[in-house]
Amino acid sequence: MSTETSTADPKQSPAQLLQKLQVDPAKGLTGSEARTRLAKYGSNAIEQKKENPLLKFLSYFWGPLPWMVEAPAIMALLIQDWVDFSIIMFMLIFNGVLGFWEENAASNALSALKNSLALVAKALRDGKWGDVAAKDLVPGDIVRVRLGDVIPADGILLDGDYLSVDQAALTGESLAVTKSRGDTVYSGSIAKKGEMTALVTATGSNTFFGRTARLVATAGSKSHFQQAVVGIGNFLIILTIALAAVMIVDQLAGMRGHFSRHGLFGLAEYVLVLLVAAVPFTTPAVLSVTMALGAKMLAVKKAIVSRLEAIEELAGIDILCSDKTGTLTQNKLTLGDVLPWGSADAQTLILAGSLASKAEDKDPIDLAVMAGLSDASALQPYKQTAYVPFDPVSKRTEATVQDASNKTFHVTKGMPAVVLALCNLPDADRQKIESIVTNLAAKGMRALGAARSDDGKTWQFLGILPLLDPPRPDSKQTITEARELGVAVKMVTGDDVAIARTISGELGMGENIQLAADLFPADSANGSLPPDAAAKIVAADGFARVFPEHKYGVVKALQDAGHIVGMTGDGVNDAPALKQADVGIAVSGATDAARAAAALILTAPGLSVIIDGIKEARCIFERMMSYMLYRVAMTVAIMFFVVTAVVCYDFFPLSAVMIIALALLDDLPIMTIAYDHATAVPKPVKWHMPQVFFISSVLGIFAVVESFLLLFLGHDLYALDKAHIQTMMFLQLVAGGHLMLFVTRSQGPFWKPPFPEKRLFGAVVGTQLVAVLLCGFGAGTFIPALSWKIIGWVWVYNIAWMFVLDFVKLILYRILDDWRLRDRKPFFARLREHLGPYGALHARRK
Repeated sequence: MSTETSTADPKQSPAQLLQKLQVDPAKGLTGSEARTRLAKYGSNAIEQKKENPLLKFLSYFWGPLPWMVEAPAIMALLIQDWVDFSIIMFMLIFNGVLGFWEENAASNALSALKNSLALVAKALRDGKWGDVAAKDLVPGDIVRVRLGDVIPADGILLDGDYLSVDQAALTGESLAVTKSRGDTVYSGSIAKKGEMTALVTATGSNTFFGRTARLVATAGSKSHFQQAVVGIGNFLIILTIALAAVMIVDQLAGMRGHFSRHGLFGLAEYVLVLLVAAVPFTTPAVLSVTMALGAKMLAVKKAIVSRLEAIEELAGIDILCSDKTGTLTQNKLTLGDVLPWGSADAQTLILAGSLASKAEDKDPIDLAVMAGLSDASALQPYKQTAYVPFDPVSKRTEATVQDASNKTFHVTKGMPAVVLALCNLPDADRQKIESIVTNLAAKGMRALGAARSDDGKTWQFLGILPLLDPPRPDSKQTITEARELGVAVKMVTGDDVAIARTISGELGMGENIQLAADLFPADSANGSLPPDAAAKIVAADGFARVFPEHKYGVVKALQDAGHIVGMTGDGVNDAPALKQADVGIAVSGATDAARAAAALILTAPGLSVIIDGIKEARCIFERMMSYMLYRVAMTVAIMFFVVTAVVCYDFFPLSAVMIIALALLDDLPIMTIAYDHATAVPKPVKWHMPQVFFISSVLGIFAVVESFLLLFLGHDLYALDKAHIQTMMFLQLVAGGHLMLFVTRSQGPFWKPPFPEKRLFGAVVGTQLVAVLLCGFGAGTFIPALSWKIIGWVWVYNIAWMFVLDFVKLILYRILDDWRLRDRKPFFARLREHLGPYGALHARRK
């Protein structure tokens, strides 16, 4: 497909453009010409970078962790050990296929969402008007744009009286702009009033809309999640290679000849197979599956994840910058308590305001005023014979009305100062009305004046119509929940300070509202801040008169202060801020450009969707954290135990086949941790790598003691032969490993909620049954059979140690909690304090 751009220049006149694009304004393009141009210019949609599925799948087999698995497979192939080769390849391919399948689930959900949001345009083709998918429009198409339509492509207006266009999402203009013949309209803006035809001049990535999104799409940075995975992977690779080197040196130095059949190849294969069991090559797949399944859960809560790593960022945000309109408020103007003037009563005032409105225009202000009538049938005796809509110049509407007796009169409503200028009121009355308007503004209300004239010249002031956009019913409770979760919500609005302060106060967010223009002066270079602006941004409860370009500055300042920031937005100009934020959130109804830049896309209005997303993200994070703790602990346990046994007892406590079977039995159920029950912690979370290494390493060392003590009992006390010791240790490591998972999956005692999810529990039980049956009945020469009495004692032994490990875990978490809450004492001083009479289980001092 060609990426050639249209040759149309929107600065040319409509006639010149029609000639250049070779289109008849009475007939439009022909169907065949439209198809030819579609192939030439491409689809009228934002182009997104798509990964080659084959390359994506192959990426699961490339990198340091997969190499650690592929190396023993190659070694087994060289020495023609087909059993080991087959098992290793099965593990490698299984994990790759499962990870690839699950990780694509979230992107498929996003694609389905975008398809459901596809627009339809009314286009003239072959001389007939008909519906055409917006993505199929091409330069030269003639489209009809009317009230409520989203303009589907950049174009120039051809015919019609006028068109009032809301292009705030593109240019930041707060008021609708009136367009006429020859004016340019932009893709993504919304027609608020009027009806006109337009000639399409640019589509897709060549539109104003598309160019902005294309620039933003190239940005990106490495997430905390990616850094954590790389850090843990490097730590374990270095640890396992170092311990394997110790074992190799010990074997070569002693010339023990355990691998006489294959010599050094056999030793190398055993070491590499050991690394397969120890190195967490499945870690990226497990964590990707966990996040992909989490993304599905978030989709159920009306939040679509466009970048999986954003789940971890969402769990850690401590500041959420939220739009006011539609997110904190209902985005629905409501008529407040009206203030009639003079002899007019409340219903007379509302009736006049309603007669100066036009319901079919669906203007929010008109609809709010008309909804204030106690009886909608009160309008029936009146006929509107002429109507002048609101525009930014006159700042009022005016209607000529005929009543049931055919008497004609005029009514108007609009900006109070403009309406007052029509009326001949004493200065004292004028000042009193102006004071009322000022007081309403301080309460966050807009004010309209209304007047009536019987002759069109002398106007009688009828009173004030206050309008407000009330908070959503759930906003205050949701903000309280956010605060309990450790997330500060800051309001971001284009409204004035008074309105922002009123709504913020009503919702319990605080009233420290900063004017964006004061924080970001127009003459500041490259968005640089005045000296005290950064501190004001951090301390502020919200920001008023915010234009899209200010949002980026707010996000950057908060990030520079060390915060993890979420930012909501809906427009093209919001895209840089959404991309810069740790979690950019495209709210319900956002433009395609905003959705392309955002990490989270909401399909339902309101702040509660985001808070639900934060809770779910923290549960997902807890699942990932429990897996990391388990994986590091098991690597330490397996490597230290095997190396120590080789050095101390001069034999290998596990055969190569047992090591591979151990890895397989561990990895099959661990995938189900993505479904496990978890509790959302009441504070933002992030990767504390020293804490992960500290807890998991200590648990791993205790597990080494557990395994080595059992080896001592079997070898020295019960004098089992080496083959049966290997079977016993295989069973111990399989059982102990999964019991370790139950220990690490929560910070509290393992016997208290949240309990394991049925799929995780069932997978563990299933693999344990396989291990017990393998050990009880044997598997030929690979796994000699063990007596059922010994199998029973191994299980009793593991369960007893499970309580020991859980007790150790509670002590470790208690130490770490106190370090965070109190002054840091030297490590061993703190350790002695917590190993006192009551240890980690005594009540915490308040």
